[in-house]
This record gives sequence, structure tokens and C-alpha cells, in this order.
Amino acid sequence: MSIIQDFLRYNRQIMLPEIGDIGQQKLKKSKVLVVGAGGLGCPILQYIATAGVGTIGIVDFDVIELHNLHRQILYTENQVGLSKAITAKIVLEALNPLINIIAFDEKLTLENAEKIILDFDIIVDGSDNFSTRYLVNDTCVKVGKTLIYGSILNFEGQMAVFNHNGSKNLRDLFPEPPNPKDVPNCNFNGVLGTLPGIIGTIMAHETLKLITDLPTLKNELIIFNTLDWSFKKLNF
Repeated sequence: MSIIQDFLRYNRQIMLPEIGDIGQQKLKKSKVLVVGAGGLGCPILQYIATAGVGTIGIVDFDVIELHNLHRQILYTENQVGLSKAITAKIVLEALNPLINIIAFDEKLTLENAEKIILDFDIIVDGSDNFSTRYLVNDTCVKVGKTLIYGSILNFEGQMAVFNHNGSKNLRDLFPEPPNPKDVPNCNFNGVLGTLPGIIGTIMAHETLKLITDLPTLKNELIIFNTLDWSFKKLNF
């Protein structure tokens, strides 16, 4: 029955010669950890779950707030006050009951990062602060995990793949995190709700490409300005 269910659910992507049955099996066997179940994390989680990534981990210690709802579209108003990680797990299990979802309702720290990250093949960073981004990056370098990085501000988003098959990592691009006081963020500068949807979907797309061994970014940073639709790819 599982084979029939898989075919009926995923046949539109299985039809792609670049994916096929072999690619779908790779997705099914893969284990992806998403750090952050917020603006970027929501579309990432939705798309990799519905594509059939077999095991998905979610790390987030935050709770759902009313101001999240314009961009964090996994959640509804009656879930305000609930854990993002646990709520996301419930929603994703309803979206695709054929996969395994693991919720880590806790903050990623120096003490637990390695233990959590070690169990996954690919790490997708949808966090919203530099301390977490550098912690995730440094842990991925230490334990040899591929990292998909993304960030957003105002109308612009960035995306890169780090530490994959010998490629560079975040510190090769930005050696040290900036002073938190000098960093603008969505809490004070705002964000149009569709922007994290766009960038998160791009990150999910790159995740699926990595799993299925399609060509992916290497030592390249994508900068996508959605206000004037300018798109840059910078080598580093």
C-alpha cells in the first residue's frame, strides 16, 4: 500500500526525469533539520514535507503570536500562545501522514546543538538572529553537515549553501557576526508577508535539489530584491 500511496501522492514530481523513482526514494530516506519555524521555516517545512522528505526535525522554542500570522502561514489565530515546533509538527503530519516529524521545543544552544544536528543529513537555517546562524554554521562545520542558509530584510532575501562537498561556510563569507545593536531586524523594520514565503520556498527548492543530487549553489550567494526584481549571484 505504501508504494501505491507514494506514487499517487508524488507522481507529478516522479514524472520529472531528474527525479524519478530513485530521486523520490532519496527524498524518503533523507533527514532534514529546519532551525526556526517562523517566517522562513513555515514555507520550508511545508514544501519539504509535501515533497516527501522522510524525516523532518523542527527546532524552535518560541510560541505563536498574533503578529506572526501574516507571514507564518502554518498557524492560525486559535493557535496563538502554543509552541511553534509542536504545532508545526501537528500541521505537517496532517499535510503528509507518510513522513516522520520530530519537534524540538527548545532553544538551540552550545550545549545541545551538536547532539541535535548530528542526527540529520541536511540542516536548513531559517533562524532570525546572527547568534543562532553562527552557532548552526559552526556546528555544521564541526560535524560535517551541509547547511542551507537564508535571511530576509525589508524586500530583500539572501540564500547560500555552505559546507557541502568541501565548499566554504558562513565564516568564509562573513568571518564574524556583526554587533547585534547594528543589525536591523523585522521587529523594527518590518517585512511584507510574502517575502519569507518567496525566500523560504527557494531554500526548500535547493534542499530538494541537494537531496536528489541535482546541481546546487557552490560558494555562491544569491541576493534577491523583490522590490525591483533584481537578482544577483555573488561568488565568494
